[in-house]
Amino acid sequence: MTTDHPPSRLHRLLRRVFPKTPDFFGLLSEQCVHVGHTADLLVEFMTAGDPEIGALIRRDEHEADVVKARNIRILNEAFSTPIDREDIYRSITELDEIVNYCKSTVNEMNALGVTSDGHLRDMAEHLRTGVRALVQGYGRLATAPTAAADDADIARKSERRVEKIYRLALADLFQGDDYINMFKRREIYRHVSNAADRMAHCANTLHDIVVKMC
Repeated sequence: MTTDHPPSRLHRLLRRVFPKTPDFFGLLSEQCVHVGHTADLLVEFMTAGDPEIGALIRRDEHEADVVKARNIRILNEAFSTPIDREDIYRSITELDEIVNYCKSTVNEMNALGVTSDGHLRDMAEHLRTGVRALVQGYGRLATAPTAAADDADIARKSERRVEKIYRLALADLFQGDDYINMFKRREIYRHVSNAADRMAHCANTLHDIVVKMC
C-alpha cells in the first residue's frame, strides 16, 4: 500500500523559487484554434451575409480579448519560458489582431451597408486556409517544429493570394463613377487585407520560433 507524503520543505522551497513553467505551447495552440473559429465564421458571413454570424464574430472578438489578456498575464508572471519570451508575446498579440480585423470587417460592412462579393469571398477563403495552417503549425510546434515551418510557409502563401485578389478587386472597383461605393468597398477590402497581413506576421513569428528551436 502506497502512502502519499506531503512535499518536503526543500521541495516546497524549490517550487517557490523555481515555479513550474507554464505550457506556452498549449496556450498558443488554444489561442490559435480560437482564431481559426473566427476565420471559419468570416467565410460563412461572406457567403451567407447572415447578421447572426456577424454577431458571433463580434462575440469571438470579445472572447479573444479575454484569451489574449490571460496569456499575456501568464507570460508576465512566468519565471521561465520554453521559447523566446518576445516571440511568445508577438504570437499572442498578432493572433489577436487577426480576430480584430475580422470583427472590423463585419462592423464596417454593417455600418456602410456593403454586401459581400466574389472578391471578399475569395479573400476570406484564403485567409481561412492560412489560419488553418497556423492552427496546425502552433499545434505541433512542441513535437514537430520542422513540420511547423512548412505550415508557416502555407500561411505566407495564403497571404500573398489574398493580396493578389485585393489588387484585382481594386482594379475592378475603380471603374465607372460610383465613387461612394468605391470608397466604401475599398475600406472593406482593406480590412480583410490587413487581417491577412497579420496572419503573415504570425507565420513569420512561427518560423522564427522554429529556427531558434532547431
